[in-house]
Amino acid sequence: MAEPESLDEVRARIDALDGELVRLLAARQRLVEVAARFKADESAVRAPDRVERVVDGVKRRAGDAGLSPVVAEAVWRAMIGAFVEHELHRHRRG
Repeated sequence: MAEPESLDEVRARIDALDGELVRLLAARQRLVEVAARFKADESAVRAPDRVERVVDGVKRRAGDAGLSPVVAEAVWRAMIGAFVEHELHRHRRG
């Protein structure tokens, strides 16, 4: 893909990527909601060991993809935190 030739083109490409990210996050959310049904309590929802394994894996893959591992970690921790809260809310509702 050729380099964008204007700020408007850069922004249009970012907007397109954002659309893809929203679709991917929606798919992830559906899986999180299914996972909640298999978890017995809030400790299982929080799963700090699982969070660390996920973040470590993402940081390893980030460099290969050209993404800063620091950025990847910050994004995934924020995303996981939001999904944990979403899952806890659903878990508490039953």
